[in-house]
Formats: sequence, structure tokens, C-alpha cells
Amino acid sequence: TATATTASTSIAPEDLKEGDPAPAFEGVGDDGKTYSLESLKGKAIVLYFYPKDDTPGCTVEAQEFRDESAEFEKAGAVVLGVSMDDAASHQAFRAKHALNFPLLVNGESIAKAYGVPVRLGFASRETFVIGKDGKLLKVYRSVTPKGHAKEILSVL
Repeated sequence: TATATTASTSIAPEDLKEGDPAPAFEGVGDDGKTYSLESLKGKAIVLYFYPKDDTPGCTVEAQEFRDESAEFEKAGAVVLGVSMDDAASHQAFRAKHALNFPLLVNGESIAKAYGVPVRLGFASRETFVIGKDGKLLKVYRSVTPKGHAKEILSVL
């Protein structure tokens, strides 16, 4: 199960902006490992929220992150996908598209900490780029899947 807490700050999650401290988060990936802001300290983190495994836009977005993985690695960044899907769904999605980054399971609490709306079990398509210092480097509240990975690389 994923959990998240907002640091002792008066910033409402939906008002997060560049320069703000990233809310703490912890989630279990489809690989069974736990990922958290704390455990990834010193790395840049691309925390991207998407509606549903194996749907057209989500597949395009995930494939672009996969295809740019060497560039993200060079930039010292870790990519984490977050949706409301369960581990079995994530594992099938990763296997089908040879995705080389973890997908966090049951991301409701992480979405809440970051102010990402979840409607009818689907998260809004939003991305948070967290700098190596733990502050938000870039906030994308409305994402177009095609070209998004390159867009993020340009700010890392």
C-alpha cells in the first residue's frame, strides 16, 4: 500500500509549484520493492501519474519513458509511474511493453499528497519532477503523452 505525508507546510497539495519541497511519499512497486522520497534522496525523481495501464495515451507515455531511459539515467533521474491499478495489472503492462521502470501500486495516497485528482478510479495525467535537493523542479498539471518524456528531459 502506498502512503504519503505532506511535510509540515501549509501548502495545499493542489497548490504545489516549482521550488516547493516535494511531499514525502512511499509506495510499493509492481516489483515488490518500496520506493520513497527518502530512499531516493540525492536522485532526481520523475513521479508521473497516469489514468490506466495499457490504454492508448498511457501506453505512448510509458513507451517514451522506456525509450529515453538511458537519458534519464545520465541525468541521475529515476522514473516512477503511478496509477490506481494493482500489481498484477502493472506487471502485465510492464511485460507487454518491456517497461524498464517501476509502476507504483495503489497510488491513492500519493495522488492525494500531490493534489492529483482521482475520478472514478482514474488519476489525472500529471507529472512532478523532483530535484536532487528534494524540491519540485517542475510541475506538469496537464500532460500530453506524446513528447512528454523529452519535455521532462529538457528540465533535468
